[in-house]
Amino acid sequence: MNSPLREIRRVRHEIKQRRLLVDKITAITPKMLRITLAGTELAGFTSLGFDDHIKLFFPKEPTAENQSTPGSEPAQRPPMRDYTPRYDAAAGVLHVDFAIHDAGPATDWALQASVGDSLSIGGPRGSAIIPLEFDWYLFIGDETALPAIGRRLEELPAGSPAVVIAEVEDAAEEQSFASQAKLRIHWVHRQGAPAGSSDGLLAALRASEILPGDCFAWAAAESNVARALRHVLIDERGVNRSWVKAAGYWKRGAAAVHDTIED
Repeated sequence: MNSPLREIRRVRHEIKQRRLLVDKITAITPKMLRITLAGTELAGFTSLGFDDHIKLFFPKEPTAENQSTPGSEPAQRPPMRDYTPRYDAAAGVLHVDFAIHDAGPATDWALQASVGDSLSIGGPRGSAIIPLEFDWYLFIGDETALPAIGRRLEELPAGSPAVVIAEVEDAAEEQSFASQAKLRIHWVHRQGAPAGSSDGLLAALRASEILPGDCFAWAAAESNVARALRHVLIDERGVNRSWVKAAGYWKRGAAAVHDTIED
């Protein structure tokens, strides 16, 4: 029987679009950029869940095909992508981490961004609030999941047991996380294999130790990989399905995908 203390609570937020400015650009690893956004329109920004996502609206280069006549609506909406927000209320800034991969509007913008550039964001639409009363926590994902994993590790109480299984290209892409949790990290290296094409995360999950007690497990990766991870967690590793949350943060061969993986 599930304890009420371990129920995932969902909260809706008022949707608001904000126009912000690039305040700082930091290279976390060779293929991960952190872009810090600031501005007066951040006032009232709320994000209560570590895996919340906001919409980023990237500027669209004007062409003869997408220009509109004066007074009319734009012929096309700007490119949009989902990203994890990491809000520092004390500093009044919003950090967004970009995994630099195949060319696309997000990668192109991040690589060309300069301090003072503007960017519009929307959301988050809502939050899933995960209790802090679990006996231990398991986080699994590829590069796209690392911002959410890093945020949650920062939020966990001191001494909370946490296990991370993370897939990156190579050792140069491994990150350090600020956390007071009792943390174990297992890095999986693709070593040239295309992202989302190998079973490295699945093999690492199957080989990982399952700690005693009630576990909250979270997985985010390519959609098919995330779905397979959820099945392994529930069917093979015996994690309570009510305490497993999985999402496809991207999908091979498709653009702008964000899937919630359920039964």
